[in-house]
Amino acid sequence: MSKNDPQSPPERRMRGFEAAGRLLRNRIRSAGEARGFAVSRLLTHWAEVVGEDTAAQCRPVKIGYSKGGLGATLTLLTTGAAAPMLQMQLPQIREKVNACYGYNAISRISLTQTAPTGFAEGQAQFTPKPKSEPRAPDPRIMAKAHEQVADCTDEGLKSALEQLARNVLSRSAERAGQKKG
Repeated sequence: MSKNDPQSPPERRMRGFEAAGRLLRNRIRSAGEARGFAVSRLLTHWAEVVGEDTAAQCRPVKIGYSKGGLGATLTLLTTGAAAPMLQMQLPQIREKVNACYGYNAISRISLTQTAPTGFAEGQAQFTPKPKSEPRAPDPRIMAKAHEQVADCTDEGLKSALEQLARNVLSRSAERAGQKKG
């Protein structure tokens, strides 16, 4: 049946928005295959495959296949400080990655140690620890900062100067506490 045949079902056109995953699927697959990743899920869902803690310390860079074709080598990028801990976890990481593939695709894992922005290839950020909630300032510091800007008549300038005074006084108090301890 041809396209213009009235018997053939009409082509369905997309209406509205298309899922971002569907738009990028082919590009992710081709970029992953260029680096040896036959399963792009290893790149896109790295934290789910190896776990949050391990994913925060490293990420996959490439998969290289040997001439004999018996298993591949997965290269992981990590910082120098995390490398010894990851070295001990390599058998578990290999098992998890092979579970993602569904067979023993990876026979070896090698670690590359560098800063996260060291190589042109390795500029994606590792997952940082979540920031802790800021502490409430000491009421004495807040009162002292308010006293110091009491003469200012412009409200915008007054609030900015008060915030600056709180920051300076808080830092001074922290440094004094560190020197005593």
